[in-house]
Amino acid sequence: MAVSKVALVKGGRGHVPVFQALDLIDFKSAISSYERVLIKVNFITVKTWDTGATTDPIVVEAIIRKLNDFPVEVFVVESDATTTNADKAFEARGIRAMCERNSIECVNLRHEKEKVTIQVPNREVLRKIKVPKIVTESAIISAAKLKTHRSTGVTLGMKNMFGLLPDKFKSKYHLRGISKVIVDINSVLRPSLTVIDGFVGMEGRGPVGGKPVQMDLVIAGKDVVAVDSIACRVMGIDPHEIWHIRKAYEKGLGNIEAVELVGEELENTVHVFERA
Repeated sequence: MAVSKVALVKGGRGHVPVFQALDLIDFKSAISSYERVLIKVNFITVKTWDTGATTDPIVVEAIIRKLNDFPVEVFVVESDATTTNADKAFEARGIRAMCERNSIECVNLRHEKEKVTIQVPNREVLRKIKVPKIVTESAIISAAKLKTHRSTGVTLGMKNMFGLLPDKFKSKYHLRGISKVIVDINSVLRPSLTVIDGFVGMEGRGPVGGKPVQMDLVIAGKDVVAVDSIACRVMGIDPHEIWHIRKAYEKGLGNIEAVELVGEELENTVHVFERA
């Protein structure tokens, strides 16, 4: 497997660090063959970005601005979860207002009528998954958060892809083993780009009940496993300890070790996160 490039950019909350991170990884090549791009946010709750729980609207807007130069349709997407209504989260978090300013539509994937079934080869637990057809026909940008997670250790780019499943009651997947489900999803639906919002992270009882951590970071790359592995190291966590990241690496879905880090030096960014 070729070396994966990951950008690590330090800077105050704003568009510029996101622009810099995307430019460092030649993001254009990841979306050039697509006519549509879905920006998958992390809106597991209606809590604001400054709690570290949800994707910062300014990160999403920066991604949208970078896509303006391309002839692509852009949508910001999320799906309902057991305790969260994505439409209410779009409203409460200011994403809908930001999208309207930029002539972009927010889409709750739960309400997409046309769906397709994807078989999962070499599965962990899922024989197949059913997702909106739009997901299979678009470049996906995983606009994830830098957070710990009580069940999976961390919630980063790979975990964010779990939200592409349109089911309201996702507890059935947790019963199958959520880390295994994450690997299955990323086996058949890999993001074209992963951008981790690390302006404010969350440590402790993530993904919702932890403590905010001011990090002033953006992490980005085309290999979600490599991006998540660097994010883990920033959090003071060995990525081999995180089951879904290690398993994805073992399956050849991405790199943990063969990673070229560009931008900021890793040692200048590490903060040992309190674990969930």
